[in-house]
Amino acid sequence: MALLRDEDRKYLENLFKENLKDKVKIILFSEKSSGSKLYIPGRIECPYCQQTREILEEVVSLSELLELEVHDFLAEEILAKKYGIDKIPAILFQKDDEVLNLRFFGIPSGYEFSTLIEDIVDISRGETHLSEKTKNFLKTLTKPVHIQVFVTPTCPYCPRAVRLAHQMAMENKLITADMIEAIEFPHLAEKYQVSGVPKSIINETVEVEGAVPEDIFVEYVKSAIKA
Repeated sequence: MALLRDEDRKYLENLFKENLKDKVKIILFSEKSSGSKLYIPGRIECPYCQQTREILEEVVSLSELLELEVHDFLAEEILAKKYGIDKIPAILFQKDDEVLNLRFFGIPSGYEFSTLIEDIVDISRGETHLSEKTKNFLKTLTKPVHIQVFVTPTCPYCPRAVRLAHQMAMENKLITADMIEAIEFPHLAEKYQVSGVPKSIINETVEVEGAVPEDIFVEYVKSAIKA
C-alpha cells in the first residue's frame, strides 16, 4: 500500500527531476525483513523499522538517481560499528564513494519527511544554503563536532534545527549531525533531559533549546569547541 498520495508522488517526481544532479544512495540499517521482533541495546523495540523502509522505498522509486541499500543491524554488526550506528532505524547517505556524516535515527515522518527530501536534494547538488560567513567558519574547524538534534514528528520547528545541523555536516567532514526521534529513543531523551523539541546537544556539553537562527547556533558550536 502506497504511503504517499498521488499528488505528493507527482510533486516529488517533478521536484527530483528538476533539482537532482548526481546519484544519491540512501543506506538504511534496520531489523530483519521477516518482521520478527528485534531488541537493540537497552532492550528497546524497533516498531518503526518496517515503516521507515517503506517510506524510503517509495522515495527512491521516484527518481533513477536515487538508490536504497538496506542492512540488517544485528547480522551486519561490523558494518554498523564502522558507520557508528548504535540504534535503529538509522538512515545514512552516500554520494560517490563517500558516506556522509548526517544521519536520521528514527522514522522520517511528519514534518521530518520534508527534512529528508531537502537533504537528498542538497546532497545530490553538492551544495547547502548556509551563509558564506558560516561556511568560512566551518572550514576552520580542526576538531570533531557531534550534533544531536532531538525532534518529534509533530514539531513544526524541528526541521529547521535538523536542516541546519545536517548542512553543517555537509560542509565539513569533522561534523557529525544526527536527527534523533525523541519518542522512539526515550532513554536518550531522558539522558539529555529533553522536555521540549527541538533540543540540540553539541559535543555532550552544550545544549541548545529551540530552533535558533544560524548565526546564534554557530556561537553555540564555538562554545562547544572551547569546552
